[in-house]
Amino acid sequence: MASRAGLRFFQSARLSRALTKKPLGRRHQTADATAAPTEGILQRLWNSPVGVKTVHFWAPVMKWSIVLAGISDFARPAESLSLTQNVALTATGVIWTRWCFVIKPRNLLLAAVNFFLGCVGVTQVTRILMYQRSQEAASAGQSAEKDAKDIAHTVKGIAADPEGAAQKAVK
Repeated sequence: MASRAGLRFFQSARLSRALTKKPLGRRHQTADATAAPTEGILQRLWNSPVGVKTVHFWAPVMKWSIVLAGISDFARPAESLSLTQNVALTATGVIWTRWCFVIKPRNLLLAAVNFFLGCVGVTQVTRILMYQRSQEAASAGQSAEKDAKDIAHTVKGIAADPEGAAQKAVK
């Protein structure tokens, strides 16, 4: 008996919705289905404020070439990379990523390309700084090695001729 009461309630609710012509779950649909034709995905992309026919689409597409060039520089040795150029790429990526969320229309494609540009720049700057630090450490090691050789040569000279070394030290 209880299932029949539930069935009657369900049928009466369906009937009342059919009479009012309001489908469930569609907030913006009008009563007349022909009044608002739905756009396809390509039509929405074409008519979007950041769509294919605007600079908001093509500028990020072209900027990906800079990101790809930075990625191809991963294969180059760190001594041939420019620190100032990569710092500029990093700054551009970071600043414009933030700015893409402030401007209207909000351009997520441009934000993505700038984020990756900043990541490539940070990676390259890190490589350059690590190379420079290793060169400083190597030159410090070479300087210490040269000083040690000079000291060893002086000690050998003193051991071979102590009197001559004493006279040179007094002069």
